[in-house]
Amino acid sequence: MIKQINQIFKIKFISVLIISFPSAIIAEYFNIPLAWFLGPMIITSIAALSGLKIIMPKIVLSFILIILGLHIGNYIDQNLFNQMFDWIWTSLIMLIYIIICILVVAKYLQKYAGYGEKASIFSAAPGALGPLMILAENEKTDLSQVATSHLIRLIIIITVIPFIIVNNTGSEILLLDNFDYMGQNHLKLILLIIASLFFIFVFDKIRVPAALLSGTLFASGLLQMTDVASYKLPDASINFCLLILGASVGCRFAEKTIKEIANNSLHSLVATIILVLLGFIAAYVATFFVDTNILTLILSFSPGGIYEVAVIAIAFDLKPDFVAFHHIIRLLFILFTVPVILKVLSKFKKLS
Repeated sequence: MIKQINQIFKIKFISVLIISFPSAIIAEYFNIPLAWFLGPMIITSIAALSGLKIIMPKIVLSFILIILGLHIGNYIDQNLFNQMFDWIWTSLIMLIYIIICILVVAKYLQKYAGYGEKASIFSAAPGALGPLMILAENEKTDLSQVATSHLIRLIIIITVIPFIIVNNTGSEILLLDNFDYMGQNHLKLILLIIASLFFIFVFDKIRVPAALLSGTLFASGLLQMTDVASYKLPDASINFCLLILGASVGCRFAEKTIKEIANNSLHSLVATIILVLLGFIAAYVATFFVDTNILTLILSFSPGGIYEVAVIAIAFDLKPDFVAFHHIIRLLFILFTVPVILKVLSKFKKLS
């Protein structure tokens, strides 16, 4: 913990803030959608690949993810739990989508990119990079191929989605509400944070995916539905969440080389296109089962970036509760599906 706190005051993190704020302001000046995310993401990616020593302290990112969870928690009420019964079908569609994604994209990566069988499966999974890297390491898989494939995919998806939303709806990022600072009970915010930290700890221990987000969502929803505590954060705080999340994506390239990215970029682009098209098909099929905006469904079935996609859903008011729920379900399905596929393939090899 002390080491993490010390990282906040190091030049490696201060450099991230120094280059991120101007890039966000410039992106906003040119009316780039989700400017406070894309500006920092692009500039930190370039900086990292250029050799600049930058880091995103885990404690800073954790703080931002708790804020993100509290934002989404405001959408949780009894009506949400009633709706979840209608989401059983979209969850089933999600499972089928994941299996098809892994089988199709893994085959492509094996045939055209020369990936090994295991590396192709880990790279083809639509999301869950962190847990997949742990599984890939245990399976003695090429971690560089897996990580680079997922990072390139994340960059492409998060860059394209805001433009799709703006071009199809004309929506602007929601930063319109006046924040009534004096009209709220700030002790309730402290209570929400304490409850969030408790459930994050519990969820992490029992290995619930995305514990930082799911733990905060659970705490926020529980306290709000029981009328114990609720707190509306200022909408403007979304900008800071966007900046940190965008910069954190760029910082992931700190250990990568331009050659490494170049070698994986073409096939990662093709794999991303396949995954996105399959996501569009899944989103369209889902429209027959739920009465939800197609853009919300596209966000829900986007292949990867649970935190990044969640903050986009909040920024454009596209049912963040629905989107977050489906991305958490997606993580659970991926963590269940990938080991099963590996075991099935292993058995087939033994039989042959």
